[in-house]
Formats: sequence, C-alpha cells, structure tokens
Amino acid sequence: MHVLIIGAGYGGLTLAHGLRKAGVSFAVYEKHRSRSDGLYGYRVGIDPTGNRALKECLPPELFQTFLATCARAPRFFTVLTEKKRRTAAIPLRGDADDINSERSVSRQTLRQLLLTGLEQQVQYDKRFTHYERRDDGKVVAHFADGTSAVGDVLVAADGAHSAVRAQYLPHAVLRPAGIVTISAKIPLTRQTLDLLPYESGQGLSLVFAPKGFMCIWHVMEFRWDERGGIKDGAAGNDAELLQAWPGLLFDNTRDYVSWGLWAARDKFPADTMKKRGQELIDLALSLTPNWHPDFRKLFALSDPSTAFPLDIATSEPIPAWQTTNITLLGDAVHTMTPGQGVGANTSLRDAQLLCRQLAAVRYGEKELIPAISDYEAEMIPYGFARVADSLAQNGTSGGDPLHKPVIGRAVLGANRTYFKAVDKIPSLRRKFLDDLYTYRGAEDPAVDDSTV
Repeated sequence: MHVLIIGAGYGGLTLAHGLRKAGVSFAVYEKHRSRSDGLYGYRVGIDPTGNRALKECLPPELFQTFLATCARAPRFFTVLTEKKRRTAAIPLRGDADDINSERSVSRQTLRQLLLTGLEQQVQYDKRFTHYERRDDGKVVAHFADGTSAVGDVLVAADGAHSAVRAQYLPHAVLRPAGIVTISAKIPLTRQTLDLLPYESGQGLSLVFAPKGFMCIWHVMEFRWDERGGIKDGAAGNDAELLQAWPGLLFDNTRDYVSWGLWAARDKFPADTMKKRGQELIDLALSLTPNWHPDFRKLFALSDPSTAFPLDIATSEPIPAWQTTNITLLGDAVHTMTPGQGVGANTSLRDAQLLCRQLAAVRYGEKELIPAISDYEAEMIPYGFARVADSLAQNGTSGGDPLHKPVIGRAVLGANRTYFKAVDKIPSLRRKFLDDLYTYRGAEDPAVDDSTV
C-alpha cells in the first residue's frame, strides 16, 4: 500500500510520521517551493488532543524535541479593556504534564519540527491540479509541473481551499463567518514588553472593545536567543535536543508578541483583503483611535512584513459520503475559525485516527475501504462539531450579538461584568478554567489513549 498525501501542513505531516512508524509507504506533495515558505499565523495552542496525537505518531526523540521547542507556558489569561484597564487576570495551569497540558507553539517552528526526518518523502513545488482513477483501483495525482504520482490511497491534507476536495466533494463549500481579522508580529524587547500590563507579559490577553472589536496579544518566549543560540536557562536535556535539531537552521522564529484584531466585516474597509504590510498596520491604527497609547504604540512597532489579513470562513456541514480510496483530513474537510487552535488540534486528531486505520490495513487486520470508512464515520461527526463549537465560542461569528450596533454595547458590558466576577470569585474562576480546558481538549470519551 502506498499513500499519497497532498499538503505538508500539520495534519499531513503528522500522518506521514505515523505511517512511517507503522511501515506504510507514503509520499507528501507540497505546493510551496521550500520548507520555509507559505505559513501564516504565529501562535497555536496545542492541547491534550494534539499532544496525544503527536506522541503517538512521532518518533520518541522528536516528540521530546517538540516539547523543547514550545514557548514558555503562559502563566495568565488576562482580559483587558481598550483603555488598558484590567478586567481579569486568571492564573493558568502549567505544562509539566507532557500530555494533559496546553502548549504555546510557533506555527513556523511546529512546521519545521514536523518536517524533521521526512526530508526524503516531501516533494516541494508540487501544486495538485486533479486526480484520476485507474481501472486497477489505483489513483493518479496530477501536478501543475506536468508530473504525476500513483498510489493506493489519496489523502487531501491541502487546507481550507483544498483542490482535492473541490474535485472529490464539489458540494462541500465554505461559508463566510462575517469576521475579518488582521494580524502581525512584534519583536519582544524590554520596550515592547513594558507596553503591556505585567500579567499580559506573562501569557496571553484578550481585549474587549466597543463596536465589537476584539484583540488578542500573545507573548512568546523560546529557549533560544535572537542569534539562534540556546539560552543559558534552558534545561540540560532541552538544550541537547535543540542543539541536535536541524530544524532550527530553517526556523527564523525568535521571541515575539503577536496580535490579532478582529470585528464584523462591515467595520473594515471593503479593500482590506487587498492590503499588505504597512497598509495593514496603518489600518489597525485607524480603527483604534481611542485605544490606550501603549496599545497603539505596539501596533506601530509591528514588523510590516509579518502583517496579513484573513476573511474568516468555516465549512458547511455535509452528509457522509460514499467511502473510496480518497479521503480528507484537517481544514480540507472541516475548516473552522482560528480561535483557540481548535482547527490545528482537530487536524492532528484526524491524522492519528487515519494512521491507526491505515496501519490496521498494513497489518492485515482490515481491508482498505472498510478502514477508511471507519475513519470517516468517526471523523465527520467530531470534525463538524468542532466547526460549530469554534464559531460559537470565540466571538468569530459576524452574527454574534457582540457585533450588533445596539445590543453589542450591552453584551460588551455583560462580558466585562462576567470576567470581573471570574477574577474575584474562586468558584467561578475554577469553573471558567475547567470549561476552558475541557473545550480546548474536547475529545470523545471513546477515544482510546492506551497506545500513548
């Protein structure tokens, strides 16, 4: 059995590692030209669901290297007003447990981590155009450069705008969420850190502002310095793993503050998606004229080359389809909002589950089509459930009352009152954290963790 994986994102690469572990032949085809191209976004939270998948699929030493490449665990979840007044500062749980912890990860660093050891199996500059089926049941993937590849299984891991999905499930469409966000990154220095409240500098912060605007600040500190050298404070084993890890040569991630500013689409100019670089920084400043000067200074200090806009869209749920030797994972099948990293963790869960099923075929325990059918029967319900959850939980739906002209002010006031209560009442704080971590690690109880 030979598996063709279209797309070298988190899900596709995690699947590749798992297949390699199981002795299943595979190849990964990536449209970008090199291992450092084509990645937007700066922080992703890897929760217990993602940790389990990575531990199961990655070689043991690479999983330990993953832990070493994570940023310092956030110590506080802080809620602020646009005037920099603190509404709540909630202490977060640590990351001492390898699995049952929340981890802050640089998206670029995780990409480099997952490419490690797969150098011979990943082919770059391979833009998938279409597939065809042969009479012998095999599937042929065609690429824009005129080449093709033949396999027994074709896996769409090519993201929200999947070319595989467009051909295989043409009725599966994305629905605009009604939210636009712009993001950028700021080098972390003493100057930039001092512009944030103390607790915000120790973790992540959410700003609730009038007119439905929200902003998130992530402070990311790593075990290596601005030159790529290992910091003195890195633990011995972590330092050894990082020194031996070749991915650091390809990763330009350094300590930084990232931010995202979002609101209903009608709050942004019609040409926002065409703007780039300094235009987006200037736009953030024009949208926040009454925000605290320190927040505006942080926007102004952003690196223009890191700024990008995003028109958020999510997948429309579709009924289960007839199983074939073509299947999908991650955003290629269930695109969701970027809030709380749910999409990334769900794609890792998909990879773990699909790998188990294909390994069962490899070991003669199942036939191919029933194995893929079993994967899809489990993935489709939880995948689209996470789509709905992410849209409801993160203020990233344009239909959310927070973004309405009149009722939005009342909702803003209610949110601030709620978080003030969470900040002061221990029982509410415990419930908030329990709900937060339960949702972040949302996973059906039936999932078997015995292999971890």
